[in-house]
Amino acid sequence: MSTLPIPTTTPSELIPGPPLPSSSSSSSSLSTTTSSPVTAKNGSRASHHLLSGALSGLSSAIVLQPLDLLKTRVQQASNGSSKRKRIGGVVRQVLKDDGVLGLWRGTVPTLVRNVPGVAIYFYSLSSIRNRLSLIPYFSIPLVSPLLPPSSATGSKSRSAIVKLSSGGNLVAGAIARTSVGFVLSPITVIKARFESNHYKQYHSIPGALLSLWRTNGLRGFFQGFTATAFRDAPYAGLYLVFYEKWKDFVGKIHGVPNAALHSGSGIMAATLATVLTSPADVLKTRMQVNPTEHPTIRKAITRVIQERGATGFFSGTSLRISRKAASAAIGWTVYEGLLIFLRDRDNARERIAEKLV
Repeated sequence: MSTLPIPTTTPSELIPGPPLPSSSSSSSSLSTTTSSPVTAKNGSRASHHLLSGALSGLSSAIVLQPLDLLKTRVQQASNGSSKRKRIGGVVRQVLKDDGVLGLWRGTVPTLVRNVPGVAIYFYSLSSIRNRLSLIPYFSIPLVSPLLPPSSATGSKSRSAIVKLSSGGNLVAGAIARTSVGFVLSPITVIKARFESNHYKQYHSIPGALLSLWRTNGLRGFFQGFTATAFRDAPYAGLYLVFYEKWKDFVGKIHGVPNAALHSGSGIMAATLATVLTSPADVLKTRMQVNPTEHPTIRKAITRVIQERGATGFFSGTSLRISRKAASAAIGWTVYEGLLIFLRDRDNARERIAEKLV
């Protein structure tokens, strides 16, 4: 009885298309393609997110405080003059009353809110995104490990945050921003009042908090939070969706520096999200600065319509777009840039340690 010959065909010859790599290169390739998601999810430590977020908040707060102050003053005004005249009048009045440094009035409460607030926000956002990435509906499927490393990783090396679907980004941004906003609501109210010219008696944060407690009680610390949540939840969610989409689109273009990629994506996302959430921002500011005339969202809406009509809901939008776009460009460039630097530094140290072992 003759023995049938045993086929010597290799697996790569059975599968059409490019040949499979050898066992050693396959192991290396698999390691490369799987290490990127692991790094993205676990490689950035909590301290990295907190440090990057704090530095991001500090940079944007100091540079952009004048725009915040002008936006608050324009939104609190009830006259019907043109936007250009209102902005010009506000600038002249601030310079006349307080000089150039008056444009930075409210910087201290802004720093008190932004530095820890942005740090906590980015850390919370990272944690939420990591958890959502474990849910199939919100996660983005990984590319097959049989593909070359460059195809599997794509532009992951240009980002240090977890990739999610649009729905995942929407949920993660909304939850993180609303949660942090609730915790920091007292400082947000004080910040808005410092920037307003209705509270000249505010000279320090402790004094302002005490005055707020005496006049409005505990409720005063969360004045306008509902309107803030209606603004921040959709803004943060929409921002992340637009940011990731634009970053994926521009990231396919060769030769675009990381700083330009992140800042450009931030500007585009901030502009779109700001326009869509401007009405809620107007209501929030009025409720925090003048709670007597705007005690509820319903009354605030009625008041805005009576004084300025439908266009009143977009009062200060140009200033807010300028502020948000610049803040996003600075904040996300600093945040992602520092995260990528810290991630690459730690990976380099690990590789050196492995070689020594």
